[in-house]
This record gives sequence, structure tokens and C-alpha cells, in this order.
Amino acid sequence: MSAEEPPPGSGTDPGAAYADRFAAESPEMASARHRAHFLSGTPPVEPAVGATLAVLAATAGARSVVSIGSGGGLAALWLLRGMRPDGVLTALDGDPEQLGAARKALAEAKVPASRARLIFGTPGEVIPRLSPGAYDLVCCAGPPRDYSEHLPALLGLVRLGGSLTCHGVLAGGRVADRTARDPQSVAWREIARTVRDDETLLPAVLPIGTGLLVATRRR
Repeated sequence: MSAEEPPPGSGTDPGAAYADRFAAESPEMASARHRAHFLSGTPPVEPAVGATLAVLAATAGARSVVSIGSGGGLAALWLLRGMRPDGVLTALDGDPEQLGAARKALAEAKVPASRARLIFGTPGEVIPRLSPGAYDLVCCAGPPRDYSEHLPALLGLVRLGGSLTCHGVLAGGRVADRTARDPQSVAWREIARTVRDDETLLPAVLPIGTGLLVATRRR
């Protein structure tokens, strides 16, 4: 992305615009982002959020990562950029169009089939098939109600020293607005409260993109 191009998702905030421009996307990422804007469902992660996911994956030396909600494959490409060369990404989505777009994004980026598992299904259907405590990073995107009831199981997938991320927590500022009682806002507050109050986790909310909740398992 050049300095002249409008950064996706950054609105009118010059700091956010700079953060998105700073996170250089590959041509394959730009192509995946373009396709994702024509899909319903989970929007793609903003460039600054994607870069943060890559840094988290690299910091953890991530070999095993789970991605909930494909967002056209953008999160997958960013995560794979930060993961170990022998790492395997497991991405799941209950939207066949989104999953198809992710599959195309990985193919265009020439990601070997051995490095990515794309699974059609909801968190409730897929999480029980995954190994507890075996993942370096678990990344959630999309409407929080899609996975909020499975939060304990998602946290259970994370190894000691690994992290959980939830994208979109600050969207519209509704999580901080106590008068916002719609189901998604309530779900965000419940997720944030559960993560913050869990003494086995070290949490933070990063004000990048539409907000990234990060929690690292410390015991």
C-alpha cells in the first residue's frame, strides 16, 4: 500500500491511517482485501491489526495457530507471515463464501497445503475436535456472539505463554456505552469481563483498527 492510497478501516484518524500504511501488505493481501469487501459476514482485519497478529505469532514462535472467522483470508496471510516456516494454521468459518475467498487467497500466495487447514463449520462444531492446550495463538474475528459462548473452550486451546485475540472489540465505541444493550455489545462486554477477571490471563485492549483484545496465558 502506498502513502497515497486510502488506508482501509482507519477513518479520519491520521494516526490510524499512518499505522495502516506502515503495515505494508503484499500484492496477494491487497487482492484478498479487495475481494473481501464484496462479501457479507466477517470484514477483513485492518492492515495494522494484521501486522500485530503477525508480530504476536512471531514473538510466540508460533507453530500451531487457530483462526476463527476467515475475513477473506487476510488474517490467515498475516498470521502465516509471522509463524514459523513449519507452522500450521487451522482456519474455520461457517460461511462458505468467506472460506472460499480464504482458500483463493492462500492459493494466490502459494501457501503449501501442508501449512493451512481450512475447515467449514462453526466454533461449536469444530472446537471439540481441536486439542486443548496445543495452540500458540487463537485469533477470533467476526460477531462476538458467534463464539462468546465457547470462550472457555477457546481459552482452553491456548498453551502456557500463548495468546487469545479478539478483533473488533472497540467497533463503534459500543462496548464502552452502557446504554448499548444490543446482543453484540452485551457479548463484547461479557467477553472483555471474562478475560479481564481471569487470573490466569494477562490482558490488554489495543486501540488499533476496530480494536484488538489480547490475552496471554501466564499459568
